[in-house]
Amino acid sequence: MRPSWVEIDLRAIAHNVAALRDLVAPAAVCAVVKADGYGHGDVPVAEAALAAGAEWLAVALLEEGIRLREAGIEAPVLVLSEPDPSDAVELLHWGLTPTVYREEMIDALGEAAVVMSGVHLKINTGMHRVGAKPEDVGDLLARIDRYPLLALAGVFTHFASSDEDDGFTREQVERFDRATQGIEGPLVHMANTAGAILHPSSRRDLVRLGIGIYGLHPCDDTRPYVGLRPAMRIVSHVAFVQRLAAGERPSYGRRRELATDAYVATVPLGYADGVPRLLTDKLEVLIRGKRRPLAGTVTMDQIIVDVGDEEVNAGEEVILLGPQGDEEVTADEWSSNLGTISYEVVCQIGPRLPRRYES
Repeated sequence: MRPSWVEIDLRAIAHNVAALRDLVAPAAVCAVVKADGYGHGDVPVAEAALAAGAEWLAVALLEEGIRLREAGIEAPVLVLSEPDPSDAVELLHWGLTPTVYREEMIDALGEAAVVMSGVHLKINTGMHRVGAKPEDVGDLLARIDRYPLLALAGVFTHFASSDEDDGFTREQVERFDRATQGIEGPLVHMANTAGAILHPSSRRDLVRLGIGIYGLHPCDDTRPYVGLRPAMRIVSHVAFVQRLAAGERPSYGRRRELATDAYVATVPLGYADGVPRLLTDKLEVLIRGKRRPLAGTVTMDQIIVDVGDEEVNAGEEVILLGPQGDEEVTADEWSSNLGTISYEVVCQIGPRLPRRYES
């Protein structure tokens, strides 16, 4: 077996769900497990989140919802965007909760329904990705009412910048409240992790928690309110050690000259596993609890680490993401070096690295 994998701490997932649930109560928690649970594994994360008190799950794609059902998960699953209307029969067959914002989708679901089926109406309040215009809400509600086996079970919107723009987030809440004035009965939800933590008025009946349940903060402003534990750890092992002379330039492109004689360790994972080549000059890994820089370019299947005068041995543990001893490499560190966000860091860790679950 390849000595590289991703460890997922399901106890951390449970801790994060419980901590966030306590913060947002009495609102219910919807755990967002799209994109294979943000790279953590959708089914194990879903099961851990439900056991810790989440009442709903959410996915982006019909296929993601089917995976949860095939795994035996019976909790309500919201599909956050409309699939093609031709998929309406499949959507209802698997007992998934559809999102609607177009007449075509409402018609397809109404014609496909064979038992009473609830839908959630998504309203665009400023994200401008998908959703109904506020002025079209009345017509869409009337469209739903045409079908005796369709019922409005929820109304929601999606924040564009709740982690950085309080003013616009308040404006979105106001737009949503105007658009839904007079609508009674369905579940109301709008808050993502940042919204749920920083904007209590947006919590309503349900909050959709994504990045927070994986132990990552959407921004620094959320940190004082809740303690989260990162659930992902990327583990590998030293595969080969050699002593190189000062002036040697390991790896493709010979980009970096060794300043002194040094031991270098080859570690068997690379950009095909989700370790970006752009981290070549910035990534530090942990060996024996110490930070070690790369000695050259990240390659498809391997990285080369400069361990200086300390002779390490084949088989020693190497941590690319997560703690070892008193040190820790974080997803926020990766994202800062890459000019991106922690969401992308964890989502891009490829399927070639097997997931191992700690519970």
